[in-house]
Amino acid sequence: MYFPAVFNCPEKEEPEGFLKDRGRVQELMDLQRLCGLVFVSALILLISKPSSVTAGDIVHDDDSAPKKPGCENNFVLVKVQTWVDGVEANEFVGVGARFGTTIESKEKKAQQTRLILSNPRDCCNKTKNKLAGDVIMVDRGHCKFTTKANIAQEANASAVLIVNNQKELYKMVCEPDETALDIHIPAVMLPQDAGATLEKMLMTNSLVSVQLYSPQRPVVDIAEVFLWLMAVGTILCASYWSAWSAREASIEQDKLLKDASDEIPSAKAPLGASVVDISTTSAVLFVIVASCFLVILYKLMSGWFVELLVVLFCIGGVEGLQTCLVALLSRWFKRTGESYIKVPILGAVSYLTLAVSPFCIAFAVLWAVFRNISFAWIGQDILGIALIITVLQIVRIPNLKVGTVLLSCAFLYDIFWVFISKKLFHESVMIVVARGDRSGEDGIPMLLKIPRMFDPWGGFSIIGFGDILLPGLLVAFSLRYDWLANKTLRAGYFLWAMMAYGLGLLITYVALNLMDGHGQPALLYIVPFTLGTFLTLGKKRGDLKILWCRGEPERPCSHIKLEQSQELDETK
Repeated sequence: MYFPAVFNCPEKEEPEGFLKDRGRVQELMDLQRLCGLVFVSALILLISKPSSVTAGDIVHDDDSAPKKPGCENNFVLVKVQTWVDGVEANEFVGVGARFGTTIESKEKKAQQTRLILSNPRDCCNKTKNKLAGDVIMVDRGHCKFTTKANIAQEANASAVLIVNNQKELYKMVCEPDETALDIHIPAVMLPQDAGATLEKMLMTNSLVSVQLYSPQRPVVDIAEVFLWLMAVGTILCASYWSAWSAREASIEQDKLLKDASDEIPSAKAPLGASVVDISTTSAVLFVIVASCFLVILYKLMSGWFVELLVVLFCIGGVEGLQTCLVALLSRWFKRTGESYIKVPILGAVSYLTLAVSPFCIAFAVLWAVFRNISFAWIGQDILGIALIITVLQIVRIPNLKVGTVLLSCAFLYDIFWVFISKKLFHESVMIVVARGDRSGEDGIPMLLKIPRMFDPWGGFSIIGFGDILLPGLLVAFSLRYDWLANKTLRAGYFLWAMMAYGLGLLITYVALNLMDGHGQPALLYIVPFTLGTFLTLGKKRGDLKILWCRGEPERPCSHIKLEQSQELDETK
């Protein structure tokens, strides 16, 4: 990645102007909105998670369990479909062992086989069951996994299901001293709750049959295409809204500067009244605060903590959805949007905001209550997109220097907590938090997700808010600069920054599939593309110093003073 030389950046001169009464009302409204939004948006910005698949990941190679002859299978997830007296029943998911034969991948070729409960239950001694190619279910413990498999094979079993003594799955490997294994039946481990359900079925004297198969995941799922379009479209909408607001503020500022008299030289124009500019210091602190918060999430991840995050997400989602709807509806209901009423505690609130707020609150509450149903992801994505667009309209980077520091810190942050944290915590902290592995929930809500439509394992493709918000700040900055500098689409920076982000996100999904579904830090690929393209173009076009220091084109005030003097001469 290219980094420019350090420039001496002079302090930006604030233009002179004045603030009207309507601006005071707007400032109060902005303060009220920011109080509810900035805290939640900061919380979301801290959680920059990788794009990942949340369920059904097929586990492949494992360096901690080296292969040897007769013990060289890849670890794969296995579907165990059951039938009770010929009627289709539950489906469970287990994991195949390092040893034994490979499991059929196509459901049509997998055979239904009767299930038998082992006697003795641990299958550490010769079984008393009379088997004729049946599948035998045994309990974990008291002897090696390979011993159980060998005894089951000698009893003429066609496969062995080993029930774990915990709810989690466990990788069954060979002991270091075991060599030349001769196991020709598949071995699958099931979680404890699946074993308990199967045991109840068998205890009713019913005929229980099982079918074992391990379907392969498609190379590309349509969900990833829609998620890519969703992320790119969100940044596109937010960038144009941000640039439109900046241009309107610039036009109003020029008008105020032209009409202002010399009697009020210290008044400020209302530029940026509703905007929060990120500083270099806050960009650096991002990594420290974000890391601390991520560790807190990792350590305190539980059901009640996820519920707290859901409440915070709903607050931010209501603010975001309300802001977006008010901005859209004010085009048609302008008078209602500009009429205000004082509300206790909240202060000045427009009538349009009062009309929209109940719908937004009801939408968020309904999502929170029914968020575990199959199509609740739609509501989560709507709230998330509205919040992201609102944050990108309010929170801005003032120049390329701040953007470079922020994205560079986020780049290192993502890599550390996805990859390097494994060395310290024995697992990827970011992946654990994103999936909600310790909470008993489907993960924290600060992400966009779409169900994998053609994946036999189901699950979701997800992307964290941070992977959209952080690069989106830079892309939105590029469009604001292009509009203020009157640059065409091709001669500006927005088109290339937008293309770079889309390409970086595309490479993320390619890496995700090449890594067999293991979560990837999206910023590892997005930041070099987006920031590198911006810096390279800026240097090539000679705009780098202006972008790095000022963040906006030169806008001298001399032309305004000249126009004022000409008007005075005409008056005389």
